[in-house]
Amino acid sequence: MKTGSPTDLMVPGIRIPRDFYLRDVLDVAPDLIGKNLVLKYKDGSYFRYTLTEVEAYRGTEDKACHASKGKTSRTSVMFGNGGLLYIYLIYGMYWMLNIVTGTNEEPQAALIRGIGGISGPGKLTKILGIDRSFYGEDLVTSERIWLEDTGIKPPYKTGPRIGIDYAGEYWKSVPWRYFL
Repeated sequence: MKTGSPTDLMVPGIRIPRDFYLRDVLDVAPDLIGKNLVLKYKDGSYFRYTLTEVEAYRGTEDKACHASKGKTSRTSVMFGNGGLLYIYLIYGMYWMLNIVTGTNEEPQAALIRGIGGISGPGKLTKILGIDRSFYGEDLVTSERIWLEDTGIKPPYKTGPRIGIDYAGEYWKSVPWRYFL
């Protein structure tokens, strides 16, 4: 499902290369703010949105990160090289869009929480038509989804991640949410 304006940032950019994603999530996540998320649909249309909010999830030590439970069929993509998509379903109805960062066997990912005027990770995947079929998609080589760098680096704020009370006081309080 796609709705609204085909672009909220009319400045096309350069596709982001692999080395951008091979860094630690605490470096990649804030650098995602202001980047373009580009989707190409079967009819040939392109939709371009600005990333406005992300959260970092960092490895097996982070009790809010799915990798803290170890490598499973669900989380296996997180244990690969950065630049892949980690997609999972929550509450039986919302797909979550995550960008894997880091290198092999160092599971990390950045959850995309907001793009353009759309806030909420479940809402944005529904509007964009992102589902399980995007699991493992490579942002560096994909013909249907990728990120672009426009050279725009907006100032951002940080805050605690949202909806992870189960992880304990420390992990729910770290300021690993980055937003405009």
